[in-house]
Amino acid sequence: MIKESELILNADGSVYHLNLKPENIANLIITVGDPDRIDSITKHFDSVEFKTQKREFQTQTGTYKNKRITVVSTGIGTDNIDIVLNELDALANINLKTREFKEEQQQLTIIRIGTSGSIQKEIPVDAFLASEKAVGFDGLLYYYQSDAFLEKEFAEHLHEYLDLHPHKARPYVVSADQDLVDHFSQDGRVFKGVTGTNVGFYAPQGRVLRAGLQDPNFIDQLTTFKFQDYRITNLEMETSAIYGLSKLLGHKAVSMNAIIANRETGDFSKDSLKAVEHLILYTLDKIITL
Repeated sequence: MIKESELILNADGSVYHLNLKPENIANLIITVGDPDRIDSITKHFDSVEFKTQKREFQTQTGTYKNKRITVVSTGIGTDNIDIVLNELDALANINLKTREFKEEQQQLTIIRIGTSGSIQKEIPVDAFLASEKAVGFDGLLYYYQSDAFLEKEFAEHLHEYLDLHPHKARPYVVSADQDLVDHFSQDGRVFKGVTGTNVGFYAPQGRVLRAGLQDPNFIDQLTTFKFQDYRITNLEMETSAIYGLSKLLGHKAVSMNAIIANRETGDFSKDSLKAVEHLILYTLDKIITL
């Protein structure tokens, strides 16, 4: 039995941060960083049956073309993903009343719809990218025991190539669910890539305002790195944790990115909201054929 201090529930029996009960979520879950993006997705639904919000975690569950879908906002960063993925899994696979694991484990399908910046010239702004793999620079997965799903050869080559300051966490590499990647990139409009997940937006992604960088060549090295046929294609702040925790907990996940900036060319989308809207519609229409 899981102690009250470890699995914290609200007075109504919902999980602590997400404010959800098991009946409030579907098996198919879309995650977004920005709570305001929830409405941009569910406005296309035929109906919305449930809404809640606590802090940055907003959730709506409804139906799109007869497919029941839950949309959850995570906020920014892998620390928030740690909360969201663990609480979603608890809703699916722990009896919240007895605090015991359910006998039959449920597999969730998790699809991130987010924005990202390309670091390869040939991936232009307003393009879509499905993350085949994610590189985590955050260290989150090292707090969990199992690492059998981590791609250690890839990570070791990257670690040696980057030669980062020793105080930083070693990068780890984890794959998406390949069937989902293939499904969402069938028609050729979607790039496939390796997404770098960073622990911040400024220095961790090589941006300089008033504070200098400890590893000033980090982004240039990421851009030129190659392992087998893989290159680091884009940067954001959640995908590695989504992939890692999904693998650890037995769920399927894919990250769909609207490329709104190209760090190599210096371009930024003329209408990033439109780019995200196009990705939302594309992803929703792919979801109904899963």
